[in-house]
Amino acid sequence: MTALAPPPVRAGGPVPPPPVPPPPPPAAPAVPGTLRREGSTTLAAAVATALGAWALGPVFTRPAWVPPALAAIAVVAATGLLLRAAGPALWAWASGGRVLPARAAAAGVPLVPLGQLAALLCLMTLLFSPAGAIGGWLPTPRSLAGLGAVLTDGSAEIREQSTPALPLTGLLALTVLLVGIVAVVVDLIAVGGRQPALAGLGLLVLFCVPVSTVTGSIGLAAVAAPAAGLALLLWADQSRRLAGRASGPPGRGGAGALAATGTAVLALTVALVVGSVVPTLPEGRLAQGFGDGGGGGSTGTALDPAAALQGQLTLPEPIDLLQVDASVLDPGYLRVVTLDVYSDDEGWTVGNLDGEASVAQPEELAPLPGRREGREVTALITAVGHDDRFLPVFASPLSVSISDPGAWRFDPAAGTVFGRDVSTTGERWQVTAVEAQPSADELRASAPLPAGSPVLERDTALPPLDPTVTELVAGLTAGAATPYDAVLAIQRHFSRENGFVYSLSTTPGTTGDDLADFLRLKQGYCEQYAGAMAAMVRAAGIPARVALGYTPGRVQPGGGRMVTSDDAHAWVEVYFDDLGWIPFDPTPIDSERAVDLPWAPRPADQEVLERPQDVPTVPTAPTGPTSAPVDRVDGAVPPGQTAAQGSSSARPVLVGAGVLLGLALLGAAPAGARALQRRRRVAADSPAALWDELAATARDLGLPWDPAQTPRQQAAALTRLLDGGGGRGAHRAGGAGAAEAVGRLARAEEAASYGRPGAAADPSLGTALAQARHGLTAAVAPRTRLRALLWPASLGDALGAAVTARLPRRTPA
Repeated sequence: MTALAPPPVRAGGPVPPPPVPPPPPPAAPAVPGTLRREGSTTLAAAVATALGAWALGPVFTRPAWVPPALAAIAVVAATGLLLRAAGPALWAWASGGRVLPARAAAAGVPLVPLGQLAALLCLMTLLFSPAGAIGGWLPTPRSLAGLGAVLTDGSAEIREQSTPALPLTGLLALTVLLVGIVAVVVDLIAVGGRQPALAGLGLLVLFCVPVSTVTGSIGLAAVAAPAAGLALLLWADQSRRLAGRASGPPGRGGAGALAATGTAVLALTVALVVGSVVPTLPEGRLAQGFGDGGGGGSTGTALDPAAALQGQLTLPEPIDLLQVDASVLDPGYLRVVTLDVYSDDEGWTVGNLDGEASVAQPEELAPLPGRREGREVTALITAVGHDDRFLPVFASPLSVSISDPGAWRFDPAAGTVFGRDVSTTGERWQVTAVEAQPSADELRASAPLPAGSPVLERDTALPPLDPTVTELVAGLTAGAATPYDAVLAIQRHFSRENGFVYSLSTTPGTTGDDLADFLRLKQGYCEQYAGAMAAMVRAAGIPARVALGYTPGRVQPGGGRMVTSDDAHAWVEVYFDDLGWIPFDPTPIDSERAVDLPWAPRPADQEVLERPQDVPTVPTAPTGPTSAPVDRVDGAVPPGQTAAQGSSSARPVLVGAGVLLGLALLGAAPAGARALQRRRRVAADSPAALWDELAATARDLGLPWDPAQTPRQQAAALTRLLDGGGGRGAHRAGGAGAAEAVGRLARAEEAASYGRPGAAADPSLGTALAQARHGLTAAVAPRTRLRALLWPASLGDALGAAVTARLPRRTPA
């Protein structure tokens, strides 16, 4: 070994060592670990939000909402990661490596969600209003105005749609906005607030959408996915707590991971069980829908698609509604709206209307299929007393010219023109339409629609019908060689020869099924005739729907036709392959008012008057419903009444209160379990049980607790805490003896563990535990006390210990 050389010697003494250079300035603390933890929590928050958003699946008919919603979640997460990483780096560069002050770090927390919201706005601009934006994504006043118009359309579509809703542009924009805001809130609470467990409350917003709008069950996926998202957030919360412990014996992290996993599995199981029994609201609508029918309501100046025509047909005097100047002498029906959804409790109702197409579009609105020719009809229609949000037009309209075309939409599937925040009052519009006029041979040559046809699937949907109805349909159509023959056989059944009569006053049914009652009692008015025939045609496997509107009215001396409230009518439309929707009318009606349908002639015994004064009815006031009992095929109530009056109005409130109560009980479950655990330990009144309760209290409050230390060492650590800053808070709270109480509990635990067996127990240890818990609780911040109450960490430790105890132990070889 080489000896160290002595320092050089010169005259006057040894040479002094070279000067030690000054230490470099303190560098910023290393943050890779912190960034990794925030990155993993950000990823967990994003995945949990995506799982929570999956609850929206039953709300839409197609998954078109999924890509933009996932894009919003990804943009929010990426922006959060970028801002949280760029902030400290930018400070270190600008300050020369100085430590970021705590106040500056706290002030930067709200800047992240602001940046995320700005990024979300850019994404929505790119998706829904790129016109006028810089680069198609950077908002400008013009693009923001366009985005506002899309969101306004979405609010109107909420009122128009029932679930499952069509994924229209406005609804998609509102959905992306909702999911994006929830993603920002979840990210802020989980990452910024470091409370991933509490961030699970944000998923509740998404879960409440299908619960409050979908009729019946929402399905397992809509429950399991948000539950899995909540479990992921709980696991992230436990992982963050474990990662934050600087001390602990080896192997402690494994037990904590087991506790986190067990907690997540428990949360998933509880959410599945609770979610499977969560009640759903019966309306099945995103909002009110078209229930009010327009401005007229029961005054007879509008058709209510969710009610009957009886309110108009029972008016003591007819009301002039529409002046029609047509290019032909015998125009067809004026269709207002079609009813394409049938249920055994609500009857025929209007389905979802696609509001994407404006009547101002340059393309023809609804040409006949297969480029077939029909009779072109042009008419100028003036609203005399008509007040409705639905615009009466002829079948298969090609164009509609009105003063404000941008406010009127056209649904090609329903053939319906409807307005948004407008009415027909005082309006005049010109309609150009093409009327299908098929021959009987053409209809008979139309083959059944192929399997998988959208029209076949949508317009043959039926709930389970009364067996008497299906048996009647099978008997009537047994000899039909074509769909057309089957439709004719069903229509001919509604004749006077078979006992059917027209009346607005009917005998109440007794079966509880309106359709079966009408077919048995054989007495009703146009809506019941049309509704019954349409349901029977669907039962035969042929697409059908009910149309509400007006017969053409009566010719006026000066020319043109006047349509009054007496002309309100319902008929049936049946779809034939390559021919489109063809009208059929089973209702007995006056020949002066009837529309000529050569392919479906009425029997001679159906030539009767369909006027209120020609049938026995109960007189009513112009604005009130009839008081006569009516057997209705659609199960609706006359205008001005409420279905199940006095009972259904409170149901949404009761259901909502039940949901909130269930959620409150679920949120209070951890606190309740922890209180029971504490009660059992105090009741045991043994030093070991009381010491375990003190340890659980420390864990809940996030205080240092190391099981490897002796009770005396652990008591010393807690005493230092109580004597420090927190201790002063404890003294102010009246806990001056907390430190002494901790020491007494520690000495009692040591005596019980190492002392002489059979020593007398100290009866005052319960009081000491209460003093110690009071002092420790007062030594922490209020937010920490609230977290310890709502989600006690010691429960996770107990669950992990239980899981570990049940695992098979490996015997060393």
